[in-house]
Amino acid sequence: MGGTAPALDARAILDALGRVVLGQDKAIREVLVCLLARGHILLEGVPGTAKTLLVRTLGLAMSVRFVRIQFTPDLMPADITGITMLTGGGTQEFTFRAGPIFADLVLADEINRAPAKTQAALLEAMQERTVTVDGKSHPLTATFTVFATQNPIEFEGTYPLPEAELDRFMAKVQIGYPEAAVEQSILTRYGEGFEADRTETYGVTPVIDANGLEQLRGAVDAVRVEPRITGYITAIVRATREAASLTLGASPRAGVALFKAARAAALLEDREYVIPDDVKLLAPAILRHRVSVAPELELEGVTADQALKAILDRIEAPTA
Repeated sequence: MGGTAPALDARAILDALGRVVLGQDKAIREVLVCLLARGHILLEGVPGTAKTLLVRTLGLAMSVRFVRIQFTPDLMPADITGITMLTGGGTQEFTFRAGPIFADLVLADEINRAPAKTQAALLEAMQERTVTVDGKSHPLTATFTVFATQNPIEFEGTYPLPEAELDRFMAKVQIGYPEAAVEQSILTRYGEGFEADRTETYGVTPVIDANGLEQLRGAVDAVRVEPRITGYITAIVRATREAASLTLGASPRAGVALFKAARAAALLEDREYVIPDDVKLLAPAILRHRVSVAPELELEGVTADQALKAILDRIEAPTA
């Protein structure tokens, strides 16, 4: 297969994920697009649909440090960021003991089970890629990316993420139940020795390292976006603020996220330019967590995706 080196590397990661996480091609693609676009990802799906497996496999496909943090009601901010400690001996100096957030890929498992104060510990890290403890800033790696999971149906004992934090996630990727044939294939793989809690059974070897990821991201930054495409993105985002079906529209940050994600999608297709379909296909994942459906429509079962589809159907995509 032909293609540029960055596109081939990106597709190699995609293939590695697809061999382990079966039947979730759309979700896998959206996750990789956001990673290449330097975005953080919120994964939503019922328990057992491979959310953690997806992120763990991504960590294996890249030679980077992966850490999983289980969010619980008693988790404190310092448990994530780290603490300043007084060392023993004659010097009696304060030293910083880094928390688990100091990794390349951080999985915040069941993020909405921790209270708002603990959730907020991620805000600075996600936006600035630094952590401030006791007035001193500590930089995170350039590779640092947060993958957070949440359950869409189990609300008891959970703390909904505030809009300010939701907006820090480039995309909300939904992971549903697999098709029957895929579900049977999953059982077959377990019969052949695969175990989700034993990474050595995944058969995944690193495709790239942190430097390779930065090169891929540099290639994404070089993807061309014509004015007609930026106009299309702007029209979609602004339409969410004017739609009668929505009480909260998307912010300018949403437009930036859609712009960046569309460039990464173009790279995956080995294109040096963005086309309208790159934007249209990613718009639901980028916008669904940034808008609010009108309460009366929500009671009727209207979802954010349905409201967004109506907007996307109404706005004419630019032609060449």
